Amino acid sequence: MTSAEQVNRLLALVPYLQSHPDAELGDTAAVFGVAPAQLLDDLNVLWYCGLPGGMPGDLIEIDMDTVAESGRIRLTNAEYLSRPMRFTPDEAMSLVVALRAVRELAGGHLAEGIDSALAKLERASGAAAAPGPQVRVVSGSEEIREQLADAIDAAEAVDLDYTGAGLAPSTPRVAPVRLITRDGFGYLQAWSLDRAAWRTYRLDRVDAVRRTGEPAGDHGEPPEFGPGWLEQRPDAAEVTLRLKPSAAWITEYHPIRAVRQVRGGIEVDLLVADPAWLRSLLLRLGRDVVSVDPPEAAAGAAESAAEALAAYPAG
Repeated sequence: MTSAEQVNRLLALVPYLQSHPDAELGDTAAVFGVAPAQLLDDLNVLWYCGLPGGMPGDLIEIDMDTVAESGRIRLTNAEYLSRPMRFTPDEAMSLVVALRAVRELAGGHLAEGIDSALAKLERASGAAAAPGPQVRVVSGSEEIREQLADAIDAAEAVDLDYTGAGLAPSTPRVAPVRLITRDGFGYLQAWSLDRAAWRTYRLDRVDAVRRTGEPAGDHGEPPEFGPGWLEQRPDAAEVTLRLKPSAAWITEYHPIRAVRQVRGGIEVDLLVADPAWLRSLLLRLGRDVVSVDPPEAAAGAAESAAEALAAYPAG
């Protein structure tokens, strides 16, 4: 339990106790999702809090004897905290954006809950009337997402029509576990029944889902989809770029495995799971790219550049 978590709970606890006189210790602890012992520690902190000055009339008053004897909480002298904390406009907008992103992958009852929370938050914050940011997650078709969500709920294996990063089609049979988002893309975490290993599939590359009627089985928890998720992808290849000093900015904007100072610039090692992403990066870097290893990794960018030049009339 961190101090920040406790402070947030205390700020919500005071108005709750004011609106629930003689609240029972165990019931209140359950409302806030903590053990009664933790709530008792919170109360022992609260009665040292109050207005500046620290005099008896300035501090929140809690009858700790009554808490010890009957388990009832009686709090007074805290009228200045009669309402719970409210979101700032920036905090409310951050939640709205996050909920809109989650809504892209949600289905069924979860979607209904998100829509309800989003509507309330937008009304309270004014975000519904304001031209706020639009969220777009690359997550494939809604029909495919719903089919996968239904299969996850039913714990049923499915067959996918999938086009991998190398543009090779495949039909893996998987036990779907979780739909998630990262960096603007939707993903399916699933246990590959063909390879007996965890795999991550980009939703916009899933062309079709076929229910099999077979139980998915219990394969434990999937690996954490954290900052190191790319290292776990079997289709990720390491590419080394030698760059001029003016391109050093990419080390601050892209996940780099290693950086080395070399004569005339730097060398960076990075993992690439999407050839289209690398092609876009190389085209953006342009003349700042000195060399690419392996050389074939730059073929797509070279072809695109040649096609663009050919489109311009000679002379």
